[in-house]
Amino acid sequence: MTTETNKTTSDAPLAGRVALVTGAGTGIGRAAALRFAQRGAAVVLAGRREAELRTVANEIEMAGGRARAIPTDVSDERAIQRLVEETLVHFGRLDAAFNNAGISGTMAPIAQLSAADFDAVMGVNLRGVWLLVKAEIAAMQRLGHGGAIVNTSSFLGRAATVGTSIYSASKAALDAMILAIALEVGPDNIRINNVAPGAIQTPMMQGTPPAVQDALAARAALKRMGTPEDVGDVATWLCTEEARFITGQSILVDGGFTISGPR
Repeated sequence: MTTETNKTTSDAPLAGRVALVTGAGTGIGRAAALRFAQRGAAVVLAGRREAELRTVANEIEMAGGRARAIPTDVSDERAIQRLVEETLVHFGRLDAAFNNAGISGTMAPIAQLSAADFDAVMGVNLRGVWLLVKAEIAAMQRLGHGGAIVNTSSFLGRAATVGTSIYSASKAALDAMILAIALEVGPDNIRINNVAPGAIQTPMMQGTPPAVQDALAARAALKRMGTPEDVGDVATWLCTEEARFITGQSILVDGGFTISGPR
């Protein structure tokens, strides 16, 4: 009996938990949502493209899991509040959140960028994540069960290439933000961390020429591009009890790409 209990816990460390994933329709968000479900969690899928969310929800349900798709604009404060409240109404709790939705915006030298370019990226990558974290923490504190939150940062939050002045700033801000929040909510047994992907084969990367992708892979210590699962697995793990003493950290998931610098 003990052996079977241990096996069940090992196979489904998030059984009975509820996880919220934004940007869940494709790429890293989709990979994380599927992994949360495989590890036993009920999953709320959020993002702008309803059809993609429903496809992932169906995939989870066909495998015997529980999922709910809630189309959401993460730059809209009211939409975020509705997302969290609907999660609580439907599943009764919120234990984990992976705030993955983000945009790259316009990549160009600063002289070619506008204030509108700045506001668009910051509105999603920083303000949107801040609003999500605020709403998620309020729900977790109200329920009193503790919880774990993970945000998607980037290796470009601690490095840069030409044209990333806005994007890099938005991700570096997330890395600084979680330091304060970790101190604020630690007494409530709520942890908050970031994953910082390197060069990952996501839809955002599809327009990159193959020669550039090959060059990126060659720069990594592991000599390959990352997959959405490489990042999604780390984000999910950070929400399990195995990561119970980790908070306020931004963890690079880049295959060693930034060891020698990003250029």
